[in-house]
Amino acid sequence: MADQRPRRPRGGHRRRRLAVLASMTVAGIALSGCTTANDDVTTLNFFQFKGEAREDFDRIIEEFEAENPDIRVVQNQVADADTIIRTLLVKDKAPDVITLNANGNFGRLAQAGVFYDFSEEPVLDTINPAVQKILADLGNKKGEIGGLGYINNANGIIYNIDIFEEQGLEVPETWDELIAVCEQLQDAGIQPFYATLADSWTAMPSFNGLGAYAAQDGFFDEMRAEGENVGADSPVSFENDFAKALEREQQLFEYAQEGSRGSTYDQGNAAFARGEAAMMMQGIWAINGIKQVNPEIKAAIFPYPTDVAEDRLIVSGVDVVVTMGRNTPHREEALRFIEFMFREDVIEGLASSQNMIPSVEGAELGDDLALQSVRPFFDEGRITGFIDHQVPPGIPLAEYVQEAVFTGDAQSTLATLDNEWRKIAARTIPVTED
Repeated sequence: MADQRPRRPRGGHRRRRLAVLASMTVAGIALSGCTTANDDVTTLNFFQFKGEAREDFDRIIEEFEAENPDIRVVQNQVADADTIIRTLLVKDKAPDVITLNANGNFGRLAQAGVFYDFSEEPVLDTINPAVQKILADLGNKKGEIGGLGYINNANGIIYNIDIFEEQGLEVPETWDELIAVCEQLQDAGIQPFYATLADSWTAMPSFNGLGAYAAQDGFFDEMRAEGENVGADSPVSFENDFAKALEREQQLFEYAQEGSRGSTYDQGNAAFARGEAAMMMQGIWAINGIKQVNPEIKAAIFPYPTDVAEDRLIVSGVDVVVTMGRNTPHREEALRFIEFMFREDVIEGLASSQNMIPSVEGAELGDDLALQSVRPFFDEGRITGFIDHQVPPGIPLAEYVQEAVFTGDAQSTLATLDNEWRKIAARTIPVTED
């Protein structure tokens, strides 16, 4: 399940054990791509981070090797991909083909120019330009394209279709319509939202969705340019630009169930599956968990509304980006494998299995209602990236947003975010784009 839950360290002994395992994993990954059993067969080291997709990629590899008997692909599935890929890059042992989550860490690596430049590769022309725009916003070395968007998630408001139909509700397209839906549900004795604030990260999907509108037109580029000068008096800042988004998020949580601060993500999925609320502020990654409890539920997704219906955007993270080492000695073979991965029938199979949206234009989506409900936004290029992928990891954004939901003090939280941004900027050396 491709949810956004952070992984938390659990004590020094566990960290030491993980460090040893990581070292062993790095050694294994490095060695696996260095030898071949037959001089006529090239072995590719395939660095793969999604544990739940291991079997899918095994199937893809088997099909590829059947068509390409001169290439053997060894899948190295790793858990702590961001840390291990950095270690391999420092040791100049970049895997031949790499998958990563397209987050801020990927953007910083791409900006540093450690990945292959796909600018002239024909496979690039098969990919939805709006998906590539999300990657470009994260970072690229100047004039290059360091990764290819593969499969994508969708972050919006999950709703119970049966409840909406029973209450005669239309999917809201503006902010005022959404509030009217919440009021009508309340009047009918139906819980509008099930919230799960026991997990701090669950305040982020709604912040990402509502804040997406404030983050358009190069907001974060301007924030980075302002650096240490970000604040109430700067041309852009959280305090000036995100007040409406955070206040609206606070308003939505007022329609959540009593006790939402003690409810966990898994509890929320189960409660929604049982029909205990009409909506959830979650993304498509929650659908599998919901359907494990109630396989028959009819659930779909609509974007967080803004003031004008035509301006609506679906927030999407590129769940898997495909790239390769800049100087791999197996360039031709690695490109052959990547081109196979992006073949329509291949990407359709994996995306359907993972309940994700394929990036290849013309590729079919799975039959799930949640997938079909967001399809028009992908087809029309009305998608945008996650805000938290643009915020430096040194800023505990989820905790600050959760605090704002608890306290109702949006202004103080936004001023704190600006202050944290200034502190990070003061000790950060910008990446040059030679």
